[in-house]
Amino acid sequence: MEIAFTYARDALRNQEVPVGCIFVYNNEIIAKGRNTVNETRNATRHAEMNCIDDVIAYCDEKSIESKYVFENVSIYVTVEPCIMCAAALYNLKIKQILFGCRNDRFGGQTVFDVSTVLNPVTDVKGGYRADEAMALLKEFYKGTNPSAPPSKVKIKSIDTKLV
Repeated sequence: MEIAFTYARDALRNQEVPVGCIFVYNNEIIAKGRNTVNETRNATRHAEMNCIDDVIAYCDEKSIESKYVFENVSIYVTVEPCIMCAAALYNLKIKQILFGCRNDRFGGQTVFDVSTVLNPVTDVKGGYRADEAMALLKEFYKGTNPSAPPSKVKIKSIDTKLV
């Protein structure tokens, strides 16, 4: 998990939502990464999705069937996977996901329990270094996301004649 946190801190330094993760297969880290959404201007470039791409490249390089590898991968991620990532990981039949803090905004268990739809074989456990993971998220959300679109919320004007 420490390596995942290294990537989460790197994401924070690069003005990304601070999520980092690693994929472990046969006691070897075969993928590691962080969110790159703002950097790539691609909303799907979450840490887990970047790692999925790395696993596919690893399998191609080693001439291994990716289906078998994914079914034997343990993932260590600093924040609960979002709905999109949880669905992808469940569909790949990932063996195990160990995460830090819950994701109260987009969580694949917390906001919408994706497992009720997909019935995964994946073992999911949370709470590992949750306070540390939450502190990184709070640090990020203290500032403003420079890549976020402008707010479309209209502010009501005050009628000065009534005041």
